[in-house]
Amino acid sequence: MAKKIISLFTCLYMMLPVSLLAQVTDPQKQYTAFDMRQNGKIYVVVAVMVIIMVGLLLYMLRLDRKITRLEKDSR
Repeated sequence: MAKKIISLFTCLYMMLPVSLLAQVTDPQKQYTAFDMRQNGKIYVVVAVMVIIMVGLLLYMLRLDRKITRLEKDSR
């Protein structure tokens, strides 16, 4: 169980730079982290990322419990 959680966080950590390099929709204005921090938008981005990560973690834990229960029932 702990190895699964560690591997999940490792995968998510490896995907983080890819999401940070996403293109900005307005090519004239490219926001940097400094600009977003000044405007207070960086906190929205961080909050959304945390919500997504927590949701994925809870989903994986729930799925693991269901699979474990099915494996026990099939024996």
